[in-house]
Amino acid sequence: MIETWYAILTFMLVMFLVLEGFDIGAGMLQHIVGKTEAERRLVIAAIGPLWSWHEVWLVGFGGTLMVAFPNILASSFAGFYLAFFLLLWSLILRGISIEVGGHIGEPMWRTAWNFIFVVANLLLAILIGAALGNIVRGVPLNADGKFALAFFTNFSPYGNVGILDWFTVSVAVFMLVTFAAHGATALVLKTEGPVHDRSLRLARRLWKIVLLLLALVTFETWRVRPELFSGMTPKPIAWLGLVGVIIGAVMIFTGLRGKGELRAVLGSSLFIAGLMIAGAASVFPIMLHSTLAPENSLSAYKNAAAGHGLVIALIWWPIAFILSIGYALFIYHYYLGKVKASEDTQNPY
Repeated sequence: MIETWYAILTFMLVMFLVLEGFDIGAGMLQHIVGKTEAERRLVIAAIGPLWSWHEVWLVGFGGTLMVAFPNILASSFAGFYLAFFLLLWSLILRGISIEVGGHIGEPMWRTAWNFIFVVANLLLAILIGAALGNIVRGVPLNADGKFALAFFTNFSPYGNVGILDWFTVSVAVFMLVTFAAHGATALVLKTEGPVHDRSLRLARRLWKIVLLLLALVTFETWRVRPELFSGMTPKPIAWLGLVGVIIGAVMIFTGLRGKGELRAVLGSSLFIAGLMIAGAASVFPIMLHSTLAPENSLSAYKNAAAGHGLVIALIWWPIAFILSIGYALFIYHYYLGKVKASEDTQNPY
């Protein structure tokens, strides 16, 4: 039962990172692929109808964590308070900039909100990457299962660590570039004209950088937590995730080389999903690793909710999942195809 809920939790996180990664990546590149106001609005039109739906998966992740692993949620929210506060404000500013940026034709108004839009997406990519880096590296859990994180301490990933050190910064940079490549790949599928052409050239370059950074982050992870790699051997799910990464990379480069735009987007999604699945399987059953003492770490088995509650929750979760997937299919079918600047009404989404 605990393994099932851990898999559900991982699925919710994967869905958020894959879907929201497109919004974040496209938003970061708005002023690179869009040189005119009409082209920048094309980027907004590509993600405008979808961004709020994608954030629902993050809410679902938090709700699932509360139901299945309440002690992990309590410790995480207290320790990551500063990081969660920054993440929340970045999400709010990104949403506001999408909704109100096109209301007034005044150049200063539009320029200001476009700037906020790009900065908010950059911060989201960095914060999400740093958060994933903290999960892999660990946090300074004490014997009571509590911790508090400053922005940084001595910039070392060992002992009394902070949010930022050389390892978490590396993971943050890797996720930033990965989201940018993912967003550029999706813009190739959703746009046409100059925005499409610039996105295609950018995607081809960014994915090469992603592979280089992946090799670097993999080596750094081996230095910081070598037990994750030895723990992968008896876990088929971790190997399945790695296979997904390889297949996704092949789909990306073959799709971007030819006319396989949809194949490239599916490969990009599979690449990110494979990384997250391999990582989640490798750290299990430890959900919060202690950098102070291994015995202080919080595991899924010792911090799960009561078994009866998990069984009851399995009754309503499939119903909610079916409704969510059904609505997602409807939305994606409704907004299928490429967006055009002439169809952008600049109304709230």
